[in-house]
Amino acid sequence: MDRKMAAIGAFLMLLSVALGAFGAHVLEPIIGADAVGTFETGVHYHMIHGIAVILAAAASGLGGDHHRLRWAGWLFLIGIVLFSGSLYLLSTAGWSWLGPVTPLGGVAFLAGWLMLALGVLKKN
Repeated sequence: MDRKMAAIGAFLMLLSVALGAFGAHVLEPIIGADAVGTFETGVHYHMIHGIAVILAAAASGLGGDHHRLRWAGWLFLIGIVLFSGSLYLLSTAGWSWLGPVTPLGGVAFLAGWLMLALGVLKKN
C-alpha cells in the first residue's frame, strides 16, 4: 500500500465531511438553496474521489503497476481541487469565471479512473 497516498485520501475524506457539514448547517441561509446545490455537488465528487485516492493507494499494495496507480491518485487529487474547488468558490464567492475550470477537473477524474484501471490490470 502507498501509505502517503492513503493518508492524503484520508485527509481528503475528512475535509469532504467537514465541508459537507458546513454546507448543510451553515451555508443555505447565507447563499441560498441553488448555490448550496452546487456546493453539495462539489462535496459529492470530492467524497467519491477521496475514496478513489485511498483505493488507488490500496491497489498499489496488491501488485499492480505502482507508477500508474500513483498517477491515478494524483489525478483524483487534481480533479478534486479543480472540479470541487471551483464549485465551492463558484457557489460561495460567486466567482463565475471559474466555470470553465470545472470541466478540467472532470477530465482529471476521467484520466484518474483510466490510470486506476490500467494500473490494476498491469502487474509491476
